[in-house]
Amino acid sequence: MGKFKDLRVRNDGMELAEKIYAITKLPAFSKDFGLTNQITRACISVPSNIAEGDERGTNREAVHFFNIAKGSAAEIITQLNLAHRIGYIDKDTLNQLEDQAEKIRASLKKLIQARGGKNPLLLVAWFLVSIVNPI
Repeated sequence: MGKFKDLRVRNDGMELAEKIYAITKLPAFSKDFGLTNQITRACISVPSNIAEGDERGTNREAVHFFNIAKGSAAEIITQLNLAHRIGYIDKDTLNQLEDQAEKIRASLKKLIQARGGKNPLLLVAWFLVSIVNPI
């Protein structure tokens, strides 16, 4: 923990955010304030939540923020597909950016598992502890 600048997935998120900012400056896209605002907020959220999670004191807190980042990557994918459907970006741009976002989601899933998120053994342990010590 605490070395968020060294996390590949955070740096991949930064690169994706740069590319998204570039496409939102295209003439057709830039006129759609709602979609531009939403997709740029989502792309900022990915590396930001990875950084915040990595700086947190516990793996449980880190996993919470990594899950938010993973959700934001899914938002980006949805918004990119919408941008393609309404003619703001071409198929090649969609495929490139969607692939990059999917790789980030997959990396986050692995990072979450490595930090103890959704680990079946941890869930069983939590369940057993909660039986003995109800919350």
